[in-house]
Amino acid sequence: MYNKRLVLASRPTDYIKKTDFALEKVSLPKIKPGEFLIKVLYLSVAPVMKFYMLDGAGIEAPLQIGDVMRGRGVGEVVESKHADFNVGDIVQGKCGWQEYVICDGSPYHMMYKVEQRILPYSTALGVLGMTGFTSYFGLYKVGALQKGENVLVSAAAGGVGSSVGSLVAIKGARAVGFASTDEKCKLLVNKLGYIGAINYNSENIGEQIDAFFPEGIDVYFDNVGGPLLDIALTKLRRYARVVCCGRISQYLDGKDASVYPLNNWHRIGATRSKMEGFFIYDFEKDFHIAEKEMSQWITEGKLNYQEDILIGLENMPVALNRLFEKKNIGKQLVKIN
Repeated sequence: MYNKRLVLASRPTDYIKKTDFALEKVSLPKIKPGEFLIKVLYLSVAPVMKFYMLDGAGIEAPLQIGDVMRGRGVGEVVESKHADFNVGDIVQGKCGWQEYVICDGSPYHMMYKVEQRILPYSTALGVLGMTGFTSYFGLYKVGALQKGENVLVSAAAGGVGSSVGSLVAIKGARAVGFASTDEKCKLLVNKLGYIGAINYNSENIGEQIDAFFPEGIDVYFDNVGGPLLDIALTKLRRYARVVCCGRISQYLDGKDASVYPLNNWHRIGATRSKMEGFFIYDFEKDFHIAEKEMSQWITEGKLNYQEDILIGLENMPVALNRLFEKKNIGKQLVKIN
């Protein structure tokens, strides 16, 4: 058997290029006792992957030139010599950008069995995977959402944001989302649970927030950082919560978030608010709860989701770049042939 894989060929300086990777075809070794072989079905992309290519993002060892690109995937176990994983199991975890992966079940690979069999397996990387769990725990645990509250969400049509609107509505609260195009704004309102949307490229952001929430916002779910965060800070109600989930506005140049000076940081103290970051794996013991609840809400029609799927391993760099070009609508995935 052979395995196709994408390895790091050069470190990006701006947008991701196909030439930053090399496509290899290598022999696939036989599995050893305690190992199992996964055929990858879908791969996920996330903005933090650019930092995997640069410095490890502070959570992984930096990738070396020639290493298989890191990334989460969902796949089917096609051969096993591991007591806990059987042929036919569907799993999601660290697969890397390749068609097959050999795993030993160690904690590093973070392999989780996909228990639900009703929804497409692609959802294990989106709404029913780390992306959706980020929405769930970021909103309910870090954001401490309460019934009747006002929620503002940046990058609302992205992978994380596209689930937040419905999760807000499920709890009897109201969500308004930022998006970059009128098409995305319509999707937020017509499908994804938002009561309103703001095109930050063409509308007066402050005026639009006031129009939707004249009394201010209780939760700001921030996926962007930068100027949008600065404006949102001026709209906080007393005891508001700012959920620091991402800062894609500053991922492209690879610089640290500290290069953007927040002018309105003092509003946190003035409103007795809280601004908090989180790491999704801090909630690992409760992932099964989120999967069960969210899959049930999807089947009941309460939680909608949006996927943006390209085809073919060779399109992984294109898929990653779409995040920075703001072309993706919903969770960006690649289906592996």
